[in-house]
Amino acid sequence: MAALDEIEAVFFDCYNTLIDIRTDERSIETYRMVSAWLAYHGVSIDPVTLKYEYRRVCRDHFEGAGERFAEIRIEEVFSDICSRHRIWRIDETTLGRGAARTFRAASIRRKQAFPESLRLLEHLRGMPMGIVSNGQRVFSEQELRYLGLYDYFDTVVFSSDHGYQKPDPRLFAHALDAMRVAPEAVLFVGDSFENDILAPRTLGMRSMFIHDAWTIPDEGCREPSRPPAWEGAERAKDAGGTVP
Repeated sequence: MAALDEIEAVFFDCYNTLIDIRTDERSIETYRMVSAWLAYHGVSIDPVTLKYEYRRVCRDHFEGAGERFAEIRIEEVFSDICSRHRIWRIDETTLGRGAARTFRAASIRRKQAFPESLRLLEHLRGMPMGIVSNGQRVFSEQELRYLGLYDYFDTVVFSSDHGYQKPDPRLFAHALDAMRVAPEAVLFVGDSFENDILAPRTLGMRSMFIHDAWTIPDEGCREPSRPPAWEGAERAKDAGGTVP
C-alpha cells in the first residue's frame, strides 16, 4: 500500500523530524548567560543557583501536574524563579516569558530545518498538514517561524498548551478536532517509536518514521517495522526544554 493512499491529512512531530536540533541544558555556561540577562531585569541569581533552582522548580511543577505524561510551561518556571530572586518590582509574567526564550537561545547548539523535510513539505503542499509536538510554545513557535516552517501547517499543537505530552492520546485528538479529519485518514510522521509510531496508531492513525517519509517524493516509501538504530526518545525530550 502506498504511503498516502486514502490519506486526507499528514501530521508531523517537530524536533528531530522537521527541525534538526541540539541543546545543552546542563552546561553552566547556559545558566551564566541567563543569569547575566536577568541582572538587567531586576533579578539577582548566580549561575549555579539558577541551575539548581531551574531543575528544582521544574520537578515541583511536574509533580504538581497530576498527569501520567505531565507537561509544564517553562515560562511559568522562570516566573517563579524571578519572583523569588527579584531585587526590584517586576512583571513576573512578562519576565518569565523573556527568560524562557533567553534560556532557550543560550542552550541551543544547533538549530536548522532538515532539507529532506523541507522537500517533503513542498511535495505535500496543498494537503492539510498539522504538527503535534512535545514542545514549549513560548519558543517552539518562534523556532518554526524563524526556520520558515510554520506557515506550511493548518494547526500546530504544543504539549505546553495542554499540560500533558505525547504519548497521551489527547494531544493527537486536539489536532484531529482542529482539522476535522477522521484518525484513519491521517498519517503521522515522527522520530520516536513510542510517541510518534505507537501512540497515534492507538487512535487508528497510520504512522511512519521521518527517514521513511523522506522517500515519499520519490514514491519509494515503505512502512517501518521497527525503530531505526539512531532513534531515541530522550533526545526528543531534551529538545523540548523541560528536562528536570
